[in-house]
Amino acid sequence: MTGFSKTPSGKSSSEAPKLKAQLNAQHALFKLANLLDWESLEQDFGTTMTTDGGRPPLPVRLMVGLHYLKALYNESDESVVAKWVENPYWQYFCGEETFQHQLPCHPSSLGNWRRRVGVDGLEKLLSQVIKTAMQCEALSPQDVKQVIVDTTVQEKAIAFPTDARLYDKARRTLVRMARKHQVKLRQTYVRVGKQVLLKQSRYAAARQGRRAQKQTRILRTYLGRVIRDLERKLKPMPEAVAVLLKSAKRIYQQQKQDKGKCYSIHAPEVECIAKGKAHKPYEFGCKVVLTTTNASNWIVGIAAQHGNPYDGSTLTPAIEQVERLTDIRPNHATVDQGFRGKDHHPQDVEVLVCDTRKRTGKARRLFKRRSAIEPVIGHSKSDHCLGRNYLKGQLGDSLNALLAGCGFNLRKLFRAVMVLEVEPA
Repeated sequence: MTGFSKTPSGKSSSEAPKLKAQLNAQHALFKLANLLDWESLEQDFGTTMTTDGGRPPLPVRLMVGLHYLKALYNESDESVVAKWVENPYWQYFCGEETFQHQLPCHPSSLGNWRRRVGVDGLEKLLSQVIKTAMQCEALSPQDVKQVIVDTTVQEKAIAFPTDARLYDKARRTLVRMARKHQVKLRQTYVRVGKQVLLKQSRYAAARQGRRAQKQTRILRTYLGRVIRDLERKLKPMPEAVAVLLKSAKRIYQQQKQDKGKCYSIHAPEVECIAKGKAHKPYEFGCKVVLTTTNASNWIVGIAAQHGNPYDGSTLTPAIEQVERLTDIRPNHATVDQGFRGKDHHPQDVEVLVCDTRKRTGKARRLFKRRSAIEPVIGHSKSDHCLGRNYLKGQLGDSLNALLAGCGFNLRKLFRAVMVLEVEPA
């Protein structure tokens, strides 16, 4: 990567043809670029950009636009930057006036920007999409008064955690860290560790439980030896090594019935959540609470909740988030039986818990309507980034959930603006 040129080679920006004159004004992305309130976003995020020395910050519209495109088309940081160069509609959406032939930024700039603006910043992105939908009359403010709330699991990008695999991965990570800090371990078990792991997996596949358990115990012994050897020889211990060593010790010491177990050496925040699914009894990640409108299925609230909380305790924060994003407080919420318990319900919101009792009239219609949130969850997972989270840490869990909400709403708004008459900016 040689640099980021802002004008095509051989032409100045004044001589290059304008994108507005070349593109189809009826394209949905062209219309969407003219509908979003970019000025308010620039005012909101202008204070987060430093101007005192160093490299000047990238334009706010470019970073916001790239994140909207990333969420809409379910792209990675690398792919959204690479495809931006090829697509003139994407460039116009991000505020370019002429076609650019160089990358807009390094992919790592997107991650740095997300960490800088944090959860509050991405909530502003989601709020802007919702408000734009209201301005287009695709979403009625009255619809926000009546919502559906449900929870799901946002799975982390980790391998399925078995004891043998965790012991081996923790040992390999510590050996790699020891080499980085030039610590000569008594024995690394690089060769025999791989052999024992293969033996264990083959015994387990053949349903030879005792032999598989014996190989698992050997892997645990190897991990314990490496932990003790590294503690003896690396003093003083850097902070990064201390964090990894703490996770490795949790993996080494944890027992079958323990609470708060470590399921990944690189993502110790992962929790094991059982939602009662026959095809997937356990999911590894964090709980996410979604709030959708009862009538039109817009996501008006989405947030990651850590610690595997009881569903009912997430209802009040969900209602508060809806009010924060839309400036409208719902007065009615429909939930499933996981939210039972009036102690956790907001006092000024009528909460209807779906149960097995026979209902008639309005209550029955609301009961039947509650299941409309399930396909919203499904599309957020399959079409957007809620199905598997690749962002790091608990902050990454929260940011990824908000990006999924932005992507789902942008997809609905994308379809809604196709029939709108929008004046070019």
